[in-house]
Amino acid sequence: MISVSTTVRAWEDAQKVVEAIQKLFPDWIPDRIPERASFPSDRRAQLMHGKSESIEFILNLMKTQRILDTALDAMTMNLEFDTTVFDLSRQAAMAGKVAFALEDVNLGGKLTVSLSGDDLELWIEQQTWHEGRNEIPRSAGDDLSMRRSGFPVEWFDKRGHPTINQEDDGNP
Repeated sequence: MISVSTTVRAWEDAQKVVEAIQKLFPDWIPDRIPERASFPSDRRAQLMHGKSESIEFILNLMKTQRILDTALDAMTMNLEFDTTVFDLSRQAAMAGKVAFALEDVNLGGKLTVSLSGDDLELWIEQQTWHEGRNEIPRSAGDDLSMRRSGFPVEWFDKRGHPTINQEDDGNP
């Protein structure tokens, strides 16, 4: 199951928000669209929610953008059992790009994506697999995952020596 939601604030054009979401999830239809208000608006922020049948489109974008390792980390950061939740930038979506939103405040808003299904962790690992994993194997929550803040885990020490795939004998 794929669920996508976002908050439309008073000054935002809800139809443009829908267009941004549909650039990543073409079959997404919101449960309701807040009416356009004239300035000054007394409309309050409203939640738009909808479902999508496929995540294939954004998976292809992530492959094209070469962000599959980031996707593995971001999509599994909040994984519990067979459900995960992650945020995407609405501003990037409007440009037809996938960008993970890891901070609470996100310029241009964010989309909250919820995925659930059997063996979700394995499915995400398979969908984000690429040839580079033959040399540097990755899995959800491994030692190479980015930090919760979004900062990368360093793969090299201060002298530029690789810190991954080293033997435990103390030799670099």
